[in-house]
Amino acid sequence: MRGIHNSPMIGRNHFDRSVSMSELTLNQIPVHDTFAEAFGVTGTRLIITAINQRWALTAAREATGYGTSVIACDAEAGIEQVLSEEETPDGRPGVAILLFAFNREALGKAIVKRIGQCVLTCATAAVFDGAPETEKGRRLPLGKQLRYFGDGFQASKVIGTTRYWRIPVMEGEFLCADMAGSFRGIAGGNLLIGGQTVTHALSAAEAAVEAMDAVPGVIMPFPGGVVRSGSKVGSRYPALRASTNDAHCPTLAPRSESHLREETGAMFEIVIDGIDETSISKAIQAGLQAAVATEGVTEISAGNYGGKLGKHHFHLRELIDKL
Repeated sequence: MRGIHNSPMIGRNHFDRSVSMSELTLNQIPVHDTFAEAFGVTGTRLIITAINQRWALTAAREATGYGTSVIACDAEAGIEQVLSEEETPDGRPGVAILLFAFNREALGKAIVKRIGQCVLTCATAAVFDGAPETEKGRRLPLGKQLRYFGDGFQASKVIGTTRYWRIPVMEGEFLCADMAGSFRGIAGGNLLIGGQTVTHALSAAEAAVEAMDAVPGVIMPFPGGVVRSGSKVGSRYPALRASTNDAHCPTLAPRSESHLREETGAMFEIVIDGIDETSISKAIQAGLQAAVATEGVTEISAGNYGGKLGKHHFHLRELIDKL
């Protein structure tokens, strides 16, 4: 079952069946005239570097693991982009990661745990603040908390206006920014891709994720960027706040009010978190173009709550008109 996201009352992308499903087309593929609904979250961007790209990626992948949906994970997390030596603060290969949570307090706890457990422990890794903007008083303690692992042997170093901590470890020192910047980001952007078969739908979703990966400022936090288990509000079981999205399950089409075209044999969702509306819009556009260029795609849609949850609405018609 897909991790339920966001409000205690509403899970992410629990589709509102009252939304208009009239269609437009892109590359002769039917596209539902609907919108993806997203909402504000608190985010941070960290830059992880290491002796080579292998170890930078290892640290980044560990730090962003189990980061799909904040209703069950402490943060939604993913790799934003791989960085060259010319793009990092210490001139070593690096990786930028994005992490999002409901609020600053939750995000602050998450990054200390994730960096402490997954990057402090990773051979040759270092961590820098890579946030695109920082509001006054909106910074998150990072090295300021992790320094205590140094057991009194840690040392601080100020470079320019930034304080770092040097924490002794068995292969040398772990360098970590004292604080990390936070910003208001967006979670819940999404795209639904249907195909004739599982193979067709998955190939299209993979192509869409690959195109989105090239867009800076976004992550697709679910496994491989692809979600198989969309959800709806509520359940026949009182203890559950959400359950499988039967309207988009092909095997339930004869038994439920299906929103799928007759020729759709499988559907996948891509969830997008980003630093701003522009980044998510560009990612959805890139995903749309890649998906409709793939063989066997039967339909494209998006998930929303009829505008009741988030103020960020990404209308597929508008995004297609701007291509």
